[in-house]
Amino acid sequence: MGTDDAPVALTVYSRSWCHLCDDMIAGLQPLQARFHFSVVIVDVDSDERLEALYGEDVPILVHGARELCRHRLDPALVTDYLAKIG
Repeated sequence: MGTDDAPVALTVYSRSWCHLCDDMIAGLQPLQARFHFSVVIVDVDSDERLEALYGEDVPILVHGARELCRHRLDPALVTDYLAKIG
């Protein structure tokens, strides 16, 4: 997966007080045991542009420009996606 065995980086747009964000991040951990990917967590409250863009509409899981999940992790969808790009 990725060039030169570099892990795929999935990004979670999140905020610190969001329980759905915590759930999504925790749900990604078991998938990391099966697939080689990293998780980048971006706090939307740390950037005015992101805060304006996402507002309360978090968490959002993306790979590059592709949105994979919004609000809740869909493990089957993410598993299928990672298998396809792997």
